[in-house]
Parts: sequence; structure tokens; C-alpha cells
Amino acid sequence: MSHATTMDRTAGRRTVLKGASGLVGLAALQACAPGGRVASLPGPVVGARARLVPLRITRDQLIDVKCCIRPLRAAGPNLAAETVGDTLVIHNYGHGGSGWSLSWGSAEIAVGKALTTLPAEIAVVGCGIIGLTTAVVAQRAGLKVTIYAREMIQRTRSFRASGSFTPGSRIALAEPAGPQFPAEWEAMARLSWKAFRTCLGLPGKPVDFGDSYALSDKPIEKRHWTPDPAITGNWRTTGLPQQNSEFAHLDERIKDIVPQGVDLGPDENPFALPYAQRTTQMYFNFPSYAKMLMDEFFGHGGRFVMRDFHSPAEFAELPQKVVIHCTGYAARDLWQDQTIIPVRGQTGWLAPQTEANYAVRYKNVLLLSKADGVAVMNNNPDMGDMLGVGNSMELATIADIEAGLAIIAPALAPRTA
Repeated sequence: MSHATTMDRTAGRRTVLKGASGLVGLAALQACAPGGRVASLPGPVVGARARLVPLRITRDQLIDVKCCIRPLRAAGPNLAAETVGDTLVIHNYGHGGSGWSLSWGSAEIAVGKALTTLPAEIAVVGCGIIGLTTAVVAQRAGLKVTIYAREMIQRTRSFRASGSFTPGSRIALAEPAGPQFPAEWEAMARLSWKAFRTCLGLPGKPVDFGDSYALSDKPIEKRHWTPDPAITGNWRTTGLPQQNSEFAHLDERIKDIVPQGVDLGPDENPFALPYAQRTTQMYFNFPSYAKMLMDEFFGHGGRFVMRDFHSPAEFAELPQKVVIHCTGYAARDLWQDQTIIPVRGQTGWLAPQTEANYAVRYKNVLLLSKADGVAVMNNNPDMGDMLGVGNSMELATIADIEAGLAIIAPALAPRTA
């Protein structure tokens, strides 16, 4: 049960809610006092330890292992326009590990460019999260839309992701992306965040929030990737990034809207490990989210045509003369865009445990409990963004997931005091 502090009308303070766990006050809130002065707010509230339903992470709970290739494009997502024959093609691909997170923002940009020609009808090529979201945004703008793709979203690489809001994940390399890219990325991230918030509370919880705990045997410090002078190669000289400092790290630009980590004191830490940090994370439940988009798309008269494309020239054969191209990693071959770098990612999936609505990270391993299962990722944090770069092997390696479960098991042992 939550308790609200009394509003001090003289000082103009906002009400600050103390949650049932009483973990932390909303220190980031600011309220303007009369005369333009900023009112002071109470400091963090120390409360009781959260009571969490234990996660079952035994091998018998493992129901699936998925592997996907994320399309890291050195200069960031391709949102350019070009003509193929008599057809205007607007690109919307190359989002790295941020396709889900930036889907609405990049769709708004691509559809905005399509609207400049005043079409009544457009085509979207590709039905991953970028293609399907783009089609829905185009419909909302009043356009008739046909999706051409070889498979619906449930069979695309998008459905093999982990499904959390990570808009800065391997989105670009800083130098080829250029100085204008951070502002463009921020605009896409903020547009997407607002769009996702309209999906909260819908049937099936297509978008939801849950607490996320980072656990450690030593004090938790934020990691900064500085250039290693011993590494002389880079993307320009080798075609692949050689160290983490080459990547665009942009999450600080939206920290005002995305919950940030808070260190938990001994009385608040529900885990046996001595150090814990908690934040609140947005995530996506794939089946209900896909159903939400597909229902809207078909409900507004959308058409789906199963078709594969082998060259850009085939776009000009379509009856629609404005096409938004959203094929993701497939654009590397289809459009001969060799600036797309494969980044291998893998997730294991445990049976759903919806009563345990939280995530845990310890050493190499992340567990994320959602309605569609508990995602398990075993990723070496010392590799950072370099993990999986240049690896296009899509066969799953179940031994990595089994090893991850063994690594995180001690972190989830019951607290004795």
C-alpha cells in the first residue's frame, strides 16, 4: 500500500509517492516554487527489503534457444531515399541491437519522407518489427499499405531478440555516423518512448515495466570505454570496429526519461550478494505485441503479400510507386550494403514465470522474466559492444545457456539474514 506525502502548497512541492517497498524517492522530480525558485525535495527514503518470488533456473525449465543476427550499420540506420526506375525507395534498416527500441521513431521519419510525394498508397518491404511498425504508422497517416515479405513477424529475426528497451545498443560507430547523428538518435528514441507508453496496460501487456537488479561481489561502478592506444586498427582500416570506444554511446542523452540505477543498502537488498543496484526497465512481450500490431494493420485494410526479393530492380515492378525498404540484415545482400556488420546474439528461454516480474544481472548473465518466458543471456561484460561483432553464425549454442544458468545460480540463493 503506498502512502503519499502531504503537499506543501506554500512551497509548491509535488506529491512524492513512497512505494510499498519504500526503496527510493523520486529524486529527479523538480517543482517550481512561487517566484521561480526550485523547491527542495526530500532525500531518498530507506525502506524494507523487497520480497521477490524466486526464479526457477534449473535446466528442466529451458524450453528454447534462439539466435539472431543484428544489423549494425557503421553510419547508423539508413533512412535515405533513392529512385529505382520510376519508384521512390525510402530505406529504414540497419538499427543494430536497437530495432525494437527505435521502431516508432525511425518509422515516423521514413513515413514522413514518403508523405512528401503525396501518395495514396505505399508498399513496405519486410515484416520484422521495423517493417510492421512502419506499415502501421503509414496507415495512421491515412495511407493504404501493402506489406511484401517472405515471412510474418513471428518468423523474423525480430522475434529472436531479448525484448527490452535498449535504444543505444550497437546503433552506430561514432566516427562514420558523424556529429549530427546523436541528435537524430535522440529524436527517434524519444518518439519511440512516447509511443511505447501508449501501449501500457493493454490486454496481454504488449509493453510492460519491471524491476531490474544488477548484483555484484564488489561495489558497482559505471563502466566507461576509453580508447586503447595499443589497438591501432579501426573500422576504417579493417572494415570492423576493433574496440568499444569506436561505438556511439548515447544513452546519457535520454536519462531524464529512462529510470536510472539506484544502489540498495543492506536493509533493502533482497539478494545474498553484498552489492545490488536496482532500476526499472521497459520490455516487450513478443506474442501480444505482434498481435497488437497485426490486428491494427489488418483492421485498417492492410494487405500482406508473401514475396522474396533478390535485387533492387524488383522494387520497381511493384504497383506501388513509393516503397519503404525494411529488410534489416537482409539488406546487406539485397542492397549490397557492405557497411552492415553482423552482430551475433543468443537468448535461452525458460518457461514463463509471470509471478516473478523482475530481471537479474550477475557477472556474464542476465535473466529477464516476461509473459512469454524468462530470457537468459550469457554475455561477457568485458567484451562490451564488441561481443558478437563480425559473427554471422545463426546456429544456437545451448551449452552457453546452460553455463549461464550455472553462473547465476549462486546469486539467486536465498538470503539468510
